[in-house]
Amino acid sequence: MTTKRSFTKLALPLKLEQYVVEVLLRDLVGHDHSPAAFLVYFSLYALTYAAGRRSVRVSLKQVAERTGLSKSAVQAALRILLRRQLIRTQHATRTAVPEYFVQRPWARQRT
Repeated sequence: MTTKRSFTKLALPLKLEQYVVEVLLRDLVGHDHSPAAFLVYFSLYALTYAAGRRSVRVSLKQVAERTGLSKSAVQAALRILLRRQLIRTQHATRTAVPEYFVQRPWARQRT
């Protein structure tokens, strides 16, 4: 039995900014002690910015399946990413699947 996924497959090669690998990886894993936060960020980054989209609407279950993490690990990672302002969310209703917007604060700093 195959699982139907509601998110799109990624086009490869994946467009990835150098900052994500050289700085953000070390910062989230080393400083925040959360490899899960990097995996969740990378997954959302791949579904949005790297795919040329502003946002993605995806459930906790879908993020968990995509990253191989538990739903509780995804929730903890999302809290870190929200606190660090690396993502923002928008909910149509309280129980709706959230829409995630990946933030790239390092890109705004460059002029």
